[in-house]
Amino acid sequence: MIRLVLLLLALVAAGAGWLVQRHGGDTHAAWTTARTALPPDLARYLPERPPGAVPAQVPFAALTPAPAARPANPAASPPLVTTVAAGVTDLALTRSAVGWIEPMASVVVRPRIDGVITEQLARDGQVVKAGDVLYRLDDRELRAQIARDEAALARDQATQVRTQNDVRRVGELLSRSSASQAQFDVASAEAKVAAANVAASQAAIDADKVRLDYTVVRAPISGRLGRVLVTTGNLVKGNESAGTGLVTITQMRPLRATFSLPERDLDGLRAALARPGTAPVRVFSSGGEAVLAVGRLSFVDSSVDQASGTVTAWAFFPNEDDRLWPGQYVRVEVDLGSRPGTVTVPQAAVQPGQEGSFVWVVRPDRTVERRTVEVITSRDGRAALSLGLRPGERVVVEGQFRVRPGLPVSERQQDAAEAQASVPGTPTRIE
Repeated sequence: MIRLVLLLLALVAAGAGWLVQRHGGDTHAAWTTARTALPPDLARYLPERPPGAVPAQVPFAALTPAPAARPANPAASPPLVTTVAAGVTDLALTRSAVGWIEPMASVVVRPRIDGVITEQLARDGQVVKAGDVLYRLDDRELRAQIARDEAALARDQATQVRTQNDVRRVGELLSRSSASQAQFDVASAEAKVAAANVAASQAAIDADKVRLDYTVVRAPISGRLGRVLVTTGNLVKGNESAGTGLVTITQMRPLRATFSLPERDLDGLRAALARPGTAPVRVFSSGGEAVLAVGRLSFVDSSVDQASGTVTAWAFFPNEDDRLWPGQYVRVEVDLGSRPGTVTVPQAAVQPGQEGSFVWVVRPDRTVERRTVEVITSRDGRAALSLGLRPGERVVVEGQFRVRPGLPVSERQQDAAEAQASVPGTPTRIE
């Protein structure tokens, strides 16, 4: 009997341990499960809590009041962007290059004869006209030579008169058979020799007068003198091509600008040169934006430089205001025609990207689209596009960094004049 009681107690203990382990050590939960498994008649004799058990501890998380549920966040407001409608214009096809100003003529003044400079009229930087006297050389020897040649001419002329009279007298005697034909021939020959001597003397005088004229050094062209290199009292030698000469004269009006463009622009240059109207050419100072002068295209070289792949061209400038200077480096812009119906947008709307330039376009449903474009040229705060955009489409000019493809936006529309004026220091015109 005792063994049976012990066995029953062991079974009860084992079952109690299993229940406690099943409920994670919670004796109260295990006791409640055991009471539920007994018949109601027996379960009413068992207490609600196990003997010696302490009230179950309530977890701290259960004692902490749950936070009040936050109301759902309203939808984020769309970002505000400023847009401008793409415009359309007849774009001038302008090409830009670096060039330099050259004179149409430049002369190094040199003496034609040997001599000593007796008078210097040329001054540094003087503006002269063709024919103005620059120097005078010592001419006393040449004047004496001319006097000697004039005396020889007078002698030869007297001889010519005598021989002509001899020919007449011998001719009369020959007609009366008082002189021979040989005498007449001799007289005629002497007359011809005398006439030749007269002509030679006259030619010598003319040559001496030309040499005398060389003692006065005149300006061969109109222009501006450079630095005067030889002054009064110096001995100069004539007809020497070496050396620096007396002074240099540079023609200042008109001038030409020489520049080079890539071979791909050759057809445009030839077409511009062949048009009835002159192709306008503008020059700007190096690093400046002010137009120095406006001229016309005047020459395109007959061959392309194979080494550089460029073609040389000239532009003609009257230079009446003397704003251009020979040797000056300038930036040249030449108009080769126009491209009608070209789409233009503010330059601020064009963004650089890894795959090329792009713009943000606001679609009719107020969402943005990234559109790849091809820029022809940029000038005066406007970019001309050849691909990617149609006239009238609105592009984002402010707030590009707050948008992404497909994102709804709040749009503030702006016209082209306002967008142009908002760029500091940018003119409001397009050429």
